[in-house]
Amino acid sequence: MKLWHVALPCAPFQTLTYAHPSCFPADSLQPGQRVLVPLGRSTRLGVLVRETDDAPEGVTLKEIVWPAEQSPLLDERYMKLAENLAARQMLPLGRILEVLLPHGFRTVKISFRLFDKEFPSRMSGIELTRCSTEERIRLHELWTEGKMQVSAKRVAQKEQEYCFLTQDPPWPVRPSAKRQKKLLEYLWEHGPTPRPALTRELGADVSTPLKTLVTNGVIRLGAAPQYGDPEDCACERIPDTPALSGEQATSLEQLLGAMRSEHPKPHLVFGVTGSGKTLVYLKLAEEALSQGKSVLLLAPEVALACHLYRAVKTHFPDRDVLLYHGYQGPATRETSFLSCTAENGPKIIVGTRSALFLPVPRLGLIVLDEEHDGSFKQEERMPYQAKEVAHFRACSDRALLVLGSATPDLKTFQAARQGAISSVTMEHRVGAGTLPDITLVDLRVEKESVGPLTPTAAEALRHVVEKGEQAIIMLNRRGYAPLVYCLDCHSVMRCPHCDVGLTYHKNREQLVCHYCGYSLDFPCRCTCGSSNFLPMGEGTESIEETLSTVLPAGTGVLRMDRDSTRRPGRMEEILDAFARQEAQVLVGTQMLSKGHHFPNVTLVAVPDGDMGLNLPDYRAAERTFQLLVQVAGRAGRGEKPGNVLIQTRDPEHYCWKYVRENDYAGFFEHEVVLRKKYAYPPFVHLGLVRMNYPKEWEDGEARIMDLVQGLCEAGARLGVRVLGPAPAPIAQLRGRKRFQCLLKGKDWPSIRKVYAHLYNSLSRYTKIRLSLDLDPVNML
Repeated sequence: MKLWHVALPCAPFQTLTYAHPSCFPADSLQPGQRVLVPLGRSTRLGVLVRETDDAPEGVTLKEIVWPAEQSPLLDERYMKLAENLAARQMLPLGRILEVLLPHGFRTVKISFRLFDKEFPSRMSGIELTRCSTEERIRLHELWTEGKMQVSAKRVAQKEQEYCFLTQDPPWPVRPSAKRQKKLLEYLWEHGPTPRPALTRELGADVSTPLKTLVTNGVIRLGAAPQYGDPEDCACERIPDTPALSGEQATSLEQLLGAMRSEHPKPHLVFGVTGSGKTLVYLKLAEEALSQGKSVLLLAPEVALACHLYRAVKTHFPDRDVLLYHGYQGPATRETSFLSCTAENGPKIIVGTRSALFLPVPRLGLIVLDEEHDGSFKQEERMPYQAKEVAHFRACSDRALLVLGSATPDLKTFQAARQGAISSVTMEHRVGAGTLPDITLVDLRVEKESVGPLTPTAAEALRHVVEKGEQAIIMLNRRGYAPLVYCLDCHSVMRCPHCDVGLTYHKNREQLVCHYCGYSLDFPCRCTCGSSNFLPMGEGTESIEETLSTVLPAGTGVLRMDRDSTRRPGRMEEILDAFARQEAQVLVGTQMLSKGHHFPNVTLVAVPDGDMGLNLPDYRAAERTFQLLVQVAGRAGRGEKPGNVLIQTRDPEHYCWKYVRENDYAGFFEHEVVLRKKYAYPPFVHLGLVRMNYPKEWEDGEARIMDLVQGLCEAGARLGVRVLGPAPAPIAQLRGRKRFQCLLKGKDWPSIRKVYAHLYNSLSRYTKIRLSLDLDPVNML
């Protein structure tokens, strides 16, 4: 009897063994094909993994019910990718497929249409299981003749009426309209939502406030949203340079040579901001397409992917270019996924990290632009590092992997220094653009006078505005004030679930936890009964408000942060308006630092350069250097020279010397000595074990200590150093106490083995949750 391992991309996510359907020939099914399998009293959708000879003892195996498609959705290389991720992340293959496959391909309601008088016109999977052997043989004949067809009702594509906000807060509702405010806050936090979901989450009486808000124009109803529609990617276009610069031509020649080799070696494109890396990518794409191979161009964020998409469309006007990212609607993602399985020539795909999981045929080139960016690491659901996935796919397809950045990840640069990957360098900007001058403003000497800006920064800003030029102000802290202080009991308003300070959002008239979403209407009462509060510190909202009062009348100020870009398409609107010079000042968080090209920007101001520099994270200095060099790179990209002002309370910190000189190599040499001294990557492999338990559990911390005792013993046997357990920097999150251990080992297998020992001991402690983050980006 022929047997199959079948992975279930839905609960219980196991890989189970089934018998080949007796009515199908032995060679009729293939790995990667989706099939219906019996489970309990129902049928589930599974994916064929491989044939097997091992039948569980004492178990009568059930047969696969029926294939869900005529040919495999996933090819052999894609299945190897999924299995590699499962092994790397120590997760069941079904869990991996749940993340990789679009919603409609793993949770469809399968039925079959039949065109024969012997059978009803439609049959379900359960009805197929009740058919006799003779009936199933006849059904197989109909299947091969095309008279039995799959009908997949994808829930994700079902027509539903969605509710959209039409404006940002403050909303025109009365303070007493509690139900209206609750509905608006829900849509603000969760985005466009189907009406049935609103009823489910907020109750049946939501229809009355919804009707009122629709009538008043605050909410509109419509079809499912399509985030990031290619036609709406309204970022500034960078036209093709008439001729390559000398550095571009030299770099391109080396990269083309690598691409034409049998086994291309990964390459780092180390080029300063504005050096023309994008054009080099496009020329490489030309070569890959000429070889009949597909191209994947990835950016860390949607706005940058849209920007890159425009550049690709300009360069390849006669080719279909696919844009793919996680904010698109389910139907769009499913259509894109299917189009990649069709054998109709090489493809160009532009997207974010999730585009790596498209079944793109015959890859010839994979580019990760801004490869240093933390957004290429996913931490929720299935943790993975996009650079590792891209390397696996490049090796599998013998494609060229290109990692581009002006401030590479320190591990990437170390790999290039040691010869593990190759590199090309581009030290000069193309055209008339020059690198900006960077000046430090010492906050110990010069105090803030205009909100968080010193007189020097405020005067520079006014001067730029008066000349008709543009400026960017980056403060990596959203909201109006990061803390609200009670003047009577001298305490800070804190989230009861996460034990962190609540941020004041003036436009929403609320205190909000940026970790779990908990909110309070403001003004409110403190636990001491007082309402005597003092907002402390500044966020992007307060800077926007302050600037409107100190700059010349009529000066346009735009704000771009997570709050101002919640509505679909709003980010593109802000960037497009600034590119058209409808505003002279753009205020925002680190979203401003990446990839945007605004030739009229001549000033970048950073009111708090120290933010993030002293976090409990070994990458703190590296991230600060990368962020500030990147945001500085937004200035002076046109014919006018640029200036950057960075305010700091610690101007002697070693990081600033290298930021001012735009000296990545010098920063690398200084930082790598510290990494080696304290045994951090790239000199060791790092794993972060996160543990948490309900805050009400009094024995939780003691049980954590008991559990980790075995972890330390396993680490000692396997040569893995175990640090901790210690309370996490954010010690409580969403009502659960958090602890973590840091594992330092010589290789990944030893770290996985140590964690496996801990995981296998977890059955005694059902209230404790565990997770392993390999090569963690977020240490909080």
